[in-house]
Amino acid sequence: MRRTLRLAVAQTTVTEDPTDPANLRGSGDEIRRLMREASGAGARLVQFPEGAITYPGKYVMSSGPPGTLAAADWSRVDWSVMRAEAQSVADLAGELGLWVVFGSIHPLTPPHRPHNSLYVVSDEGALVARYDKRYLSHTELSYLYTPGTDPLVFEIDGIRFGTALCIEANFPELFEQYEQMDVDCVLISVMVDDAARAALAQAYATLYSYWVGYSVPAQFSATAPATITAPGGRCLARCHVDNRPGLAIADIDPDTQDTDIGIALRYARPWRRTARAGLYDNHVVIGDGRSDARTAF
Repeated sequence: MRRTLRLAVAQTTVTEDPTDPANLRGSGDEIRRLMREASGAGARLVQFPEGAITYPGKYVMSSGPPGTLAAADWSRVDWSVMRAEAQSVADLAGELGLWVVFGSIHPLTPPHRPHNSLYVVSDEGALVARYDKRYLSHTELSYLYTPGTDPLVFEIDGIRFGTALCIEANFPELFEQYEQMDVDCVLISVMVDDAARAALAQAYATLYSYWVGYSVPAQFSATAPATITAPGGRCLARCHVDNRPGLAIADIDPDTQDTDIGIALRYARPWRRTARAGLYDNHVVIGDGRSDARTAF
């Protein structure tokens, strides 16, 4: 049976003040509008940025004097509105029959700091998984969040997905781990204005021969918009670069007949696995019988 899935990757306006209910509701409205657009385009899954409901600014949340960094005061967050917006997103996912992955903060029991998370909502409107960011920035670890501990792999229609958040793009071992877990696609959601991070996302599609969805805030899209990259590194879809919300849409098809993607999936990826597993061990020559082998022609 052929496996194929239409993926939509969103860029939305990410706000940084979770103490303002209007910000949270505005984010929820924009997410839901793009969910409807993705569903209308035939998408099975739509991915949103890190902090799509809110990405709290470090100075906004500081418990210290204005303009100074200190431990975040999470009691100032309007958690009831945040939960209501997340639930509204889930309810719409069930109505549309659409899987949704979106970023938000996830509270823990005080005094523990929250996680910086990605929620995975099924096409039945149920929260089925949560990815908690494992590698935090210095500021995030010092003032804002509790790190997560585990990778997350989930499956839709036989297609396996891994998840990562923002600065984690700088840790190749996470993306090698997902290759070892046999994912078809990794979803990287970020809150950063950084062309280099987008280049890393494309590099992982090249190195590990899986699809990569890269979701960014709309306000940073002029630097690097939301994209979908195929195994082998070819960009399949790119959102507009004028700082407007929008979608990049492409099909994930492991049985594709596209030559470059097929080579990456059916030749490059298996070969690299074989090479890493010790393919060359019986072919290595230690020295060549000459004592000066490394210092003479």
